[in-house]
Amino acid sequence: MRTLASIRYPLNFLSAQSWLREPSITTRSLSTESLPTQSRGGLPRFHSQILPTSKGEVVRVEGDEFWHMTKVLRLGLSDRVELFNGTGGLLQGCIQSIDRNGSDIIALEEPSFLCPEGIQWHIFAAFSTLKGGRADWLIEKCTELGASSVTPLLTERSPTITDNRMDRLERVILAAIKQCQRLHKMTLNPPMKLHSIPSFVSGSRLSFVALAESTPLLNALSLSSAADVGVLIVGPEGDFTVEEVKLLTDAGATPVGLGPCRLRVETATVAMLSAAVLWSDAVKNKTVV
Repeated sequence: MRTLASIRYPLNFLSAQSWLREPSITTRSLSTESLPTQSRGGLPRFHSQILPTSKGEVVRVEGDEFWHMTKVLRLGLSDRVELFNGTGGLLQGCIQSIDRNGSDIIALEEPSFLCPEGIQWHIFAAFSTLKGGRADWLIEKCTELGASSVTPLLTERSPTITDNRMDRLERVILAAIKQCQRLHKMTLNPPMKLHSIPSFVSGSRLSFVALAESTPLLNALSLSSAADVGVLIVGPEGDFTVEEVKLLTDAGATPVGLGPCRLRVETATVAMLSAAVLWSDAVKNKTVV
């Protein structure tokens, strides 16, 4: 089976500065009261890569989303729904027609666009050896907690990850963003070899690597200030080698501890991200006040 260990990265993925680029979507002015929240509630929500650009335009929904709409939820003509594109776009629509292959949704309003808020946390985790649905759980929870991206990290003890597994994880992400009502799809990046990570670490003022017997993560966060992006790194089962730890710390990653117990890769990832998200949310609210 072909692996992705030798995949070539597009230039914009390799550049740490690409994280800081402004989104290419056009936003329209909205009052605080009229802004759509991450969870408007009430209406069932479906993913569509293309959204109508104005009220009255029609977009077609097919495939798994069409099946879920008509066979699982049993929605029919004139039922209202929400459509989102995974990049911050959201609108209300109505089912105009249904046939064997799909349904046509007419827009009841112009789409609204929201830019990501707060610190954008990027996860680098060596989880290719996880079995029994543990990788699915890791990806699902990172999506629900609001991670901006997850990158499978290829290390000496976690050297490869297969194509079909990446495809499955993409489906897990789509299901999770619909469940947690986030508007921005978490990016699952191609696998990255460890020696490629220093540019990402040095490009962020918030870069942490989970290592046993290090300064507790909460202590390290309390000494930090907010930034646009943050990097969280978790090693494989058996942990990083001494050489790999040196590579990361030399690049500027801060070693942090996650408590007194030995944690599985997926547990460490979720614990680390949870603490970081709660801290960044508290910093944002304090700044607003």
